[in-house]
Order: sequence, then structure tokens, then C-alpha cells
Amino acid sequence: MKPTQHADGAAASANITKRIHELGDWRGETLARVRQLIQEADPDIQEEWKWMGTPVWSHDGGVCTGESYMQVVKLTFHRGASIEDPKKLFNSSLEGNTRRAIDLREGEKINAAAFKQLIRAAVAANSAACAQRAAKKR
Repeated sequence: MKPTQHADGAAASANITKRIHELGDWRGETLARVRQLIQEADPDIQEEWKWMGTPVWSHDGGVCTGESYMQVVKLTFHRGASIEDPKKLFNSSLEGNTRRAIDLREGEKINAAAFKQLIRAAVAANSAACAQRAAKKR
């Protein structure tokens, strides 16, 4: 199922690109790299700009956010606690019941294949939840 394109999708993508350029350091490079991996993992993913300036990637619901702080680029997965992480990429927000995050620090590289698998698993979890909600409405 291909998601419906939001009218503000182009504006959100432009805002994310602008943020990457404004950062102008390792954080911008890191955000650009994970953005590329997210789009490779799910070409139908939608980019959104929420919560006063947070990049969000969605497919049948929120997949993850991409926040930039002084010391880390934080990728918070909305349903992270419910998806498998065999390569142990999640290293933050581990105590929560719903979310999990990956904190990337300057100079750290992310396992691209494992990260793409997490994105696909998050999309699958969202799609399953949507199907479950639809079945309940019948």
C-alpha cells in the first residue's frame, strides 16, 4: 500500500534539508546520512516537520524522529520497544515501554544494513497496527 502524499510533504523535506545545511557540521552530515538510509530502506516513507522543528519519518504512522543536539544526533523510534534489534543499535531510552532511540556521536558510524532493517521493522509494525485497527472497525 502506497501512503498518501501529504500536501506539506515538500515543505517538510525542504525544512529537513535546510536543517542539515544549517547544522553545517558532523551533525548535519550524520542527519543527511541517516535520512538517505531511511529513504533507501523505504522509498514510500513520508517526511514531516513537527513539534516546532523536528524531522519525522512516517509510514502508516510515525517511524522515527531525527533530533540534533550538541553532543548527539538522536533517532527515536516510535515503536522501538516492539521491534527486534539483533545488532543492538538502540542505545538510548531503553527503559521505556514504547520508544527506543539511537544516539550517534561525532565520529560514530552506523551499521547501514542493520539500521535499514530497523526502519523496515518499524514500518511493518506500523502497518500491522493499522491492519489491526481496520479489522476492529469491521
